[in-house]
Amino acid sequence: LPICLLDRHRVAVLFDGAPADMVVQTLRAYHNADGGFGHALEPDVRTPHSETTAALHGLEVLAEVDALDDPMVKDVAGWVARHADPDGGGPFVLKTAMDYPRGPWMVPSDGGSHLTFGLAAILDAAEVHSPWLDSAKHWCWTRIEQLAELSAYWVKFALDFLDGAADESRASAAFDRLRPLLRADGSVPVPGGTAEEKLTPLTLSPRARSRSRSLFTEEQITADLNALEAGQQDDGGWTFDFLGWSPGQTAEWRGLTTLRSLATLLANDGL
Repeated sequence: LPICLLDRHRVAVLFDGAPADMVVQTLRAYHNADGGFGHALEPDVRTPHSETTAALHGLEVLAEVDALDDPMVKDVAGWVARHADPDGGGPFVLKTAMDYPRGPWMVPSDGGSHLTFGLAAILDAAEVHSPWLDSAKHWCWTRIEQLAELSAYWVKFALDFLDGAADESRASAAFDRLRPLLRADGSVPVPGGTAEEKLTPLTLSPRARSRSRSLFTEEQITADLNALEAGQQDDGGWTFDFLGWSPGQTAEWRGLTTLRSLATLLANDGL
């Protein structure tokens, strides 16, 4: 199974106790002069220019290896602030991506996107202070508490935000609001996706002791862990249920999916 250099260093940190230095150093290759991340760091937008999905993925990697004190974090916060709407909502895809290979669903849209939840959650955890982040957190609470319904990826990133929100009682009330969106097995279907595409309990709430676990029963988590273990392919890796639109994207997402699967099993005592 092909796996990129960055993810090989992440595996070394996760399973071998390697220092984070090589992860951070390799991630710098994706860091642009404008403060953002690009160069297909997120496989579905294959542009050298900085993109929101790449910004979030870069921050996720830094959080994973406990490197949120790296200067790139503040650079990314500044980049997001410059591209966000006045109300704090961050964009989904920038117009510059239209000139490069990308997934058919990766198109610019009006208004802030669900990625705002993830960006706000990690930058808040990194104790970044900026007027934009204050606006973004207000934007996140408004979307969670006032929208009639959130679709699958909005739910996933909203849970990331709520897991780290300072106001625990407000977060608890928000979980009650989101609970009816889950199916009997704890999953959320992805509208417009492939026939079987869904976000499972472990995708929605991968960390065993996170607040969002209150949404799921022990039986749902156990069933999903068993399904995740059974999903390992003959080559040792895992695959994904969303659209594979190019060989390069498919190979990169398989590597990422395999790393996430192993990390989830490890975090839930599944190994």
